[in-house]
Formats: sequence, C-alpha cells, structure tokens
Amino acid sequence: MAVEEQRAGSRVSRPENRLVRRGFTDPAKAVRLLDGPGLEGLADDPVLLDALGATADPDLALLGLARLLEAADEPERHTLRDTLTTSKPLRDRLLGVLGVSTALGDHLARHPHDWHALVTFELRDMHPGPEDFRRALAEGVKNGALSPANALRVAYRRCLLAIAARDLTGTTDLAQTAAELADLAGATLQTALDLAAEQDPEAAAACRLAVIGMGKCGGRELNYVSDVDVIFVAEPREGVDEHEAVKAATRLAAALTRLCSDTTGEGTIWPVDANLRPEGRNGPLVRTLASHLAYYQRWAKTWEFQALLKARPVAGDAELGAAYVEALAPMVWQAAARENFVTDVQQMRRRVVDSIPAPELDRQLKLGPGGLRDVEFSVQLLQLVHGRTDPALRSGNTLEALAALSRGGYVGRADAASLDAAYRFLRSLEHRIQLHRLRRTHLMPTAEEDQRRLARSLAPLINDDTRSDPVAALQREWKRHAVEVRRLHEKLFYRPLLDAVAELPPGAAGLTPDAARARLEALGYADPAAALRHISALASGVSRKAAIQRTLLPVLLGWFAESADPDAGLLNFRQVSDALGRTPWYLRLLRDESAAAEQLARVLSAGRLAPDLLLRAPEAVAMLGDPQGLVPRGRAALQSEILAAVGRAGSTAAAVAAARSVRRRELFRTAAADVLGRLGEDPAEALDTAGEALTALNAATLHGALRACIAGWEAEHGDLPTRIAVIAMGRFGGHELGYGSDADVLFVHEPLLGSLEQEAARAAQAVCNELRTLLAAPSTEPPLLVDADLRPEGRSGPLVRTLASYAAYYRRWSHAWESQALLRAEPVAGDEALGARFRQLIDPLRYPGAGVPERDLMEIRRIKARIEAERLPRGADPTTHTKIGRGGLADVEWTVQLLQLQHGHELPALRTTRTRAALAAAAGAGLVEPADAEVLEAAWVLASRVRSAVMLVRGRPGDSFPGDARELSGVARYLGYGAGHSGELVDDYRRTTRRARAVVDRLFYGAG
Repeated sequence: MAVEEQRAGSRVSRPENRLVRRGFTDPAKAVRLLDGPGLEGLADDPVLLDALGATADPDLALLGLARLLEAADEPERHTLRDTLTTSKPLRDRLLGVLGVSTALGDHLARHPHDWHALVTFELRDMHPGPEDFRRALAEGVKNGALSPANALRVAYRRCLLAIAARDLTGTTDLAQTAAELADLAGATLQTALDLAAEQDPEAAAACRLAVIGMGKCGGRELNYVSDVDVIFVAEPREGVDEHEAVKAATRLAAALTRLCSDTTGEGTIWPVDANLRPEGRNGPLVRTLASHLAYYQRWAKTWEFQALLKARPVAGDAELGAAYVEALAPMVWQAAARENFVTDVQQMRRRVVDSIPAPELDRQLKLGPGGLRDVEFSVQLLQLVHGRTDPALRSGNTLEALAALSRGGYVGRADAASLDAAYRFLRSLEHRIQLHRLRRTHLMPTAEEDQRRLARSLAPLINDDTRSDPVAALQREWKRHAVEVRRLHEKLFYRPLLDAVAELPPGAAGLTPDAARARLEALGYADPAAALRHISALASGVSRKAAIQRTLLPVLLGWFAESADPDAGLLNFRQVSDALGRTPWYLRLLRDESAAAEQLARVLSAGRLAPDLLLRAPEAVAMLGDPQGLVPRGRAALQSEILAAVGRAGSTAAAVAAARSVRRRELFRTAAADVLGRLGEDPAEALDTAGEALTALNAATLHGALRACIAGWEAEHGDLPTRIAVIAMGRFGGHELGYGSDADVLFVHEPLLGSLEQEAARAAQAVCNELRTLLAAPSTEPPLLVDADLRPEGRSGPLVRTLASYAAYYRRWSHAWESQALLRAEPVAGDEALGARFRQLIDPLRYPGAGVPERDLMEIRRIKARIEAERLPRGADPTTHTKIGRGGLADVEWTVQLLQLQHGHELPALRTTRTRAALAAAAGAGLVEPADAEVLEAAWVLASRVRSAVMLVRGRPGDSFPGDARELSGVARYLGYGAGHSGELVDDYRRTTRRARAVVDRLFYGAG
C-alpha cells in the first residue's frame, strides 16, 4: 500500500499535493490558474491557499478569482491583491461567494469594480434596510454608461453580492438574509416604479399606485431567486376619473413588470408575478381598493385569504398600501369560519403534492413530503384558525409566526423548535442551490460535485462531520429534517389537543378549551366538544393504555380528519378501545404496527358498515396486523369452517348463529379491504373481487345453515325424506352481490325413493322456512335475508317445489320474464346432484333454440317500460337512481339478458350468469359494437360501485346518492374523488348513464 502511495505521489507535483490537501479536486488546473495573469506571486501564499481551501468549492473559488483579477485594470487589480492579502474579512467574503456562486463570479468578471460592495459591510451589527438598498439602487441607476434598465439590474446584483457575502460568512442568519432579500426586492420594485413614472409622467400624475408584496416577498422571507408575487392597487388623484386612473396605473404597473422581468441586456432581475390578484391572470392587472374589497367579499376562495396572510406594502403609495392591508385583514382572519374551509385547505395541499412530477418527488425541497411547504402550510393553517382571536399570531413571516404559536401554546415548544431548525436548514439548502447559477429551483442536484459543494457550504448546519464524506453527511441531514417535518406536520395540529385535556405543569402554555374546539372545528370535526371528551377519555390517566393512546392520538386524529366524517372515526375508535383497551395484543398492535393503526383509523372513519361489524366483535382488529388479514377467503375454506362450527353447536339456532358469526367476521374482512383499496387497483377488478367474496360467503353460510336445519329436523323427526338444493338467482347467481344485497334463491327438493311426496314436501317446507327465519332473526350478527319471490307463482306459490313440479310449471305456465330471470340461476348450496339436474332442466328455457319469439320480445320490453314508469320511488331522481334509473343497472342487465335469450343457444360464451362476461361475449361475437359495450360496462360498473359505496358509508342499502352532505362526501371518497368533489361524482354519473341509456334505447328498444 505504501509503495502504491509513493508511486501515485510521484505523478503529482509538490504544489499539486498541497492543493489536494486543501480540498482542490483538479490541482493541475489550479496550478495553471495560480501561474496565470493576476495571481502572480500568490501561488505560495499559504494564507490565500488556506482561504481558498476553506471555501465550499476551492476550484470554483480560484477560477472566479482568476477571472476577476484578469478582468480588472491594473490599478484595480493591485488594490484587490493588497486587500486580499491584508484583510481577512474581505478575503473570506469574496472567496466565500466565488466558491458557491458561478453566477456572481460571472457578474464580477463583467463588472470587476463591484467587489468594493463587499467592503461596505464589515461590521456585524450593520443590517441594511429598505432605505439603504433604495439609495444604492438609485445611485446605480444614475450610471450614465448603461441604460436605466440595465443599470438597475447591475445595481441589484451588486447588492445581492453583498447579501450573499454576509450570508456565506455567517454574518447574518437565515432570517436576516431572507429579510434583506425581501427588502432589496421592495427597493427594486420602488426604483422600477420611479423609472416607469419618469418615462410616463402623465400616468404618474393621474393615479396613486401601491404595490403589495405577497408570498415570501410580503413575509420578508424571500429566496435568492424567486418570482416576486405582487398585487397592484390604485386610486385616482383628485379630479381624475377613476377609469382613466386605473388605465394610467396599469401602464405604470406593466412598465414596472417589464423593467424587472425583461431578459435583454444584463438579464432579468426576477419575474414579477401578479397572478395572485383577484381572478388571477384573467382579471385586470390593477384594481381600485373598492374593487378589491368587492371581489374578496363575494368571490374569493379560501386559498386567496391564505395568500393574503403575507400581504405587505412594499412600494408605491405607502398610505394606500396600508389602507389595503387594513381593509382586508378582517376578512383574512375570518376565513377559518367559512363553510368550506376544511375542504378547501385539504384540496390546496393535495393539489400541491399531486402537481409534483414523479421523477422529482424525492428531490423536492419545497413541495415534496417533509418539505418547506409542509412547514409553511401547517403554520398558516394554525394562524388562520387561531388568529381570529389572538392578534399575536398575525405575522406574515413563517418563523415569527411559528415562534408566536409556540409562545401561545398552540404548538408544543419542542415541536416548534424542531420545525424551526428544519425550516432553517431546508431554506439554507435551497438558498445555496439557487446561488450557484442564480436560477429558480427547489430540486436537490444529482451531480456529486454539486452536492459536495452544498455540503461544505452548509457544514455549520450539519450535525455529522462533513470532512470524510460530505455528500453522505448532507444526505443524512436532509433526510433527517424531512422525516422530522413530515412527522410533525402529521401531528402538529393534534398534539396540543391532548395538552388541552391534560393537567400541565405550572407555567406551561397550552390550548384553552375554546382554542381547542376552534381547532377541531376548523379541521373538520362537526362536534368539537364531543371530540374533546373522547380525547380526554382516551388519553387521561397514568395507565399503560392512556400512555400508548397519547402517543397514537396525534396521528390518528389527523387520519380521522382526512376522512369525510372525523367525528364518527374518533367515536368508533373510542368504542373499540374501550372494548379492547385492556387486551395486551391490541395495545401492542397499535403501538408497534403503524400500518395497522393507520388502517384501523381509515376503516373506522370511512363509513358505518365496517365499524358496525367491527364493534360487534372488536377482536377482528387483529386482521389489520396480519399481512394476509385482508385477503378474502375462498368458498372451500369458508364452507369448511362454517360446517365445523355448525357441527360443534348444541342446537339448530346455535348452529345457524355460529354460521352467521363467521359471516359477520368475513363481511368485515371484505369491507375493510374494500375501504382500504386492497381488492384491486382497477375499479372493475375490485368490484368483481368483492362480488365473488360476498357470493362465496353467502353461499357457504346458506350451505352451513341448511345443514344445521336439516340436522335439527332429523333430531326431532328422524331421517329427512327428501333432498334439498338452493339455487341462487339475480345478483347472487351472477356473483355480483353488493354489501346490501338480499340472497335471491329458489328452493328445489326431490323426495327420496320410497318417501311420500306430501310428507317430503312438508319436511322440505319446514327446513327452508326455519333456514330463512334463523338467518334473518334479530341478533348481534348481521341478518342474511333470503328472498324466494322469484319462484313460480311468486309469493302465492309454494316456497319449495320438486324438480318435477318445476318442470311441469315451466312447460305449461312459464312467462318470458321467468326465462329471463333464470339466466342468472346457479346452484349454490345443498344437494349438488339435484342442483345440477335443475340446471339441466332450465337451460332450454333460458337459451331457447329458436331465440325469442316476437310476442315474448314485446312482452319483455313492455315489462321493462312498466317497471321504469311505476317502480321508481316517489321523489327519486331518474338520472341518479342506480337500479332502475336512466342508464342504471336494470337498463344494462336487461339489454345483456335480451342478447343472451336471443343468441345463447348458438354462442356458448353467452351462457354465463355474469353480466360483464356476457357483455364481453356479445361484443366479441359482433352482437354489440365495442364502443357500445364499453359505454354499457362503464355505466354498470359505476352504478354497482355507487350502491356498494352507499352501503359502506350509510350502513344500510340505498339505490340513490345520499342526501346528507357528509354521506355523499364519503361515497365520493370511496369512489376516488377528493374532498369537495362530490358534485363532480354526480355529474360524472349522470354523463356516464346518459350515454348508456342512448345505447339501451338502440339495442333494447330498437329506437333509431
């Protein structure tokens, strides 16, 4: 190893070795630069070399210095060399800038005299303000060698150079640097406005114009490179018509924007962005104060009031600017009381995250998870909620507002300190990235040399030692802060709520009960007083249960708040915890399995069905901690378990209750998986999976209950004299059950050889009656309603018939609609051989060899039209009724079934009980155009999903959209629509079903 080092050293000169030790990565190039013009005699100056080596990028710093010295004339070069060797503060500032910013190095190469700006700021207590920057810019504009616009840009970068030097040498902290950048922006806007007024004195004489800083400019927390957000407000001068004054002000505002944003000559300063004005880019550039007020009073959205948190006069008429802020402030601080405040806030954050391109997500310092926007968004939301009653919170500056929130007890002190540190680090990192080329970006660079430069420039802010591997140290620090921000963002609103119901140490600040209720209400809790009681009941005390709940609740409350009904989620969680709180595995599951805790929160707040099922047997929570716990089980496994439970029961009633208990647990499994999106990524796939799971579950339950009832009859009367089979009908037979579907069936029996038919019929009738009664009996278990109304002669006919009786009836009396109903008949329980013979019996009826006679076709159409006219519930909207409304389930199913009746005898693929499969077969055979089939399928899938969603959310079946806003929002969430988009769901449903009805009119009714 030593030999290799000696050989490597022999290829590198001694000067190059010295440079490598000082951090240069290209020592050969550095030697050439040190021997070049301007740097003669400095190559052996250890003080200069050490200073270069201490910069973020020694190679870049040396290159910038060489270019500066080369560009300077001889007297200037001599002065700079002397200052470099004799003044450490100047040397550190200049080299610090050159080692970070290529763009400022380019500026100095073009304007070498501007290095003198660094000499101005030697004392640490000198903090330039807006007036200092205005004087500097005004003096720069007087430079006769350049046009006023270019002179302004050069003067701006000269000031920027001084700010960067103070920042990079630690003379100022982040907050002061950002404030100076905002003050410089305000001074630049004022100077540009002065220039515009000089160019258009007539406009200046006609109006008063105020420039309102928004965003980071308004909050005095500006970046090095950022759009400067502004709003323009104008008033006419005395004797001037308002319309003419606004026109004049618009000319001034447009000229100001061009002066700052134009890219010619010395390049742009920054874009002036006025899109935060009323109506955005579609609205007028300038309005009067009265016009602004009228807009915000009538039309403004929540995000516009949130933006106004940072509004601050920065240029123009100071008196008018102050009047603007004063007039709008009351509306800003009442925004949290707006009806759609919670929904609007959630949408704002969701839009930000959704707008990030996927490849950039892991590099985003600003918009990504754990980024700057998370901190800003959290602070602003808390300001809007509590600033109504606490004026101390009304700051446009993020760090000042965070400190005020902490002092007032609205944010825990430790949380506030962590957020403050993370925000400062992330903003500093963002600043360093932007300084390099003075480009607007919030992305972490991917090149190793860029990350190395960033790490060295931020070494004082990084906990790890950056000397051995600066890139790795930077990555660790960045991820640490991002994780902490994300963690705090999720609990920031909720941790203080626990303090509000706890006894705090003397002197500790906490939320008052009123503030806690205001926060809960603003975050979507409809009954904040009840929510506080639940929080108190869960988190109070010194028990292990309470300690774990205090750890979990801040995150759980946030998950509940993201749902359509946070109150229900919290109440359900309290009830589950009350039932299982003393169970060791429950507390361990929630504490150790964060995924299980999140799943539980989402299930408990997603509607009524799954929580109701869970509350009947809370031990089912254990499913959420099992990787396979939410995978629906197949028919064979279910039937085996149910039969075993039935066999252990001591009576018929107990046996059926055992079967129902298994069904309840499995209903919860499927419903929870559905709510959590575990049944399939594609909506149609998820619908099929749920339908298969529910069908298998009901079939297994029927089979077990039938076995129990037969055993009970035999225990009392001896061997059953007949065989019984259960035939599924309707959506049950089609494997398309929803959560609220009845089990439509036919019962068929066949007397055993030697048995009397009348005796066999009485036994079968008794067994099937008991089966239906016990499955529907009031109980803690959900009922399974067995509906046999599709049997021959309907309710007037016998509940059970023999196979021969079915054959005789269908041969003599069968109607077209009965053949249609038999299209979805499928044996599901009882005697398999008997079920198979029943299928053989009905196949010629449902797939008639000659197709459908014209009279039957007319009869089917007549019945369908009558159902549409007579069976729609009074007051129901036919455009949104999922079952028999326009383009709904009945429309699609009757159309598909008509095709099956007409062509099933010749096309085996049509002989299926499943609607989508039959529709696909019809399209494949050319009976339906592919586009028409797609329209019909989309309507059928959407209508089926809406019915499932209604049952999941309301806990009871429904064929129309809920009238309650929260329930409708829950349905929309289940269907993939974000908060506040329920109206879009209804519009989409109407559009989808309207298209389907047009196809039905052509295919089913033969119209057009």
